[in-house]
Amino acid sequence: MASPILFFGLLAFFFLAALASDPSPLQDFCVADTNSPVLLNGLACKDPKTVEANDFSSSGLHIAGNTSNPEGLSVASAQIPGLNTLGISLLRFDYAPGGINAPHIHPRATEILTVLEGSLEVGFVTSTPPNRLITKVLQKGDVFVFPIGLIHYQRNVGKTSAAAIAAASSQNPGFIPIANSVFGSKPDIPSDVLAKAFQVDKNVVNHIRSKF
Repeated sequence: MASPILFFGLLAFFFLAALASDPSPLQDFCVADTNSPVLLNGLACKDPKTVEANDFSSSGLHIAGNTSNPEGLSVASAQIPGLNTLGISLLRFDYAPGGINAPHIHPRATEILTVLEGSLEVGFVTSTPPNRLITKVLQKGDVFVFPIGLIHYQRNVGKTSAAAIAAASSQNPGFIPIANSVFGSKPDIPSDVLAKAFQVDKNVVNHIRSKF
């Protein structure tokens, strides 16, 4: 029998379908044709006559990911061709003790996250003013919403591994990691611009940039 926590995570996933931000589809479905060279706002559709049940199914989200990396984080996406044009996506996160999903933005989606295991500190920052941090520690079975376009993060504050499943209200939410984008852009944002923005010496900017 499926875990009740996973059930509620999937329930949140389906709830988000009603709040999807992508354009409404003009047909029952548009299963992604990943071999098509046609460039669209989404992916080209397979011939409906060739569509089968596996196009609407995915497996493996019950498997914990490898968190042996500097952030202590693993992210797995449910690869479901049938979600093309339906305005929703599904992810699994695994966190080592102390692991983080560093501050980032999804420019095209609201995210709803359900904790499967462990304890997660989560938070998002409101827009200016007043740049308020809204934060909470979640336990197994807890759910939290990150509004579209706002900086947010997660951190495992427990002594054991943690896991969560999240749904986003877009087929392609977009992912903008704050630190990587600011200090690892190509070409570089001028050091004097960042020095003035962060009110630090340019040597500090260059030191941080060397990490990315």
